[in-house]
Amino acid sequence: EDEDDFERHFDYIHFNPVKHGLVTHPTLWPWSTFHRWVAAGVYPQNWGNVPNMPHLDNMSDTTGE
Repeated sequence: EDEDDFERHFDYIHFNPVKHGLVTHPTLWPWSTFHRWVAAGVYPQNWGNVPNMPHLDNMSDTTGE
C-alpha cells in the first residue's frame, strides 16, 4: 500500500497544474519534474492527456501544500 500511495501522490503533483487549469497537459508546465520522469521512462509522454484523473479525485486540493 505504501508504494500505491507514493504513486498516487507522484501522479497528483504532476497532474496538479492541469487540474487547476494552468495548463492543458503536464508537459506544458515548465517547472514540473514530469519532463525528467518522461525522459527516465517512468511516464509516457502522453500521460495525463485526459480531462481528469479518476484515481486522484479523492485527494485533497491541499495535499502537499
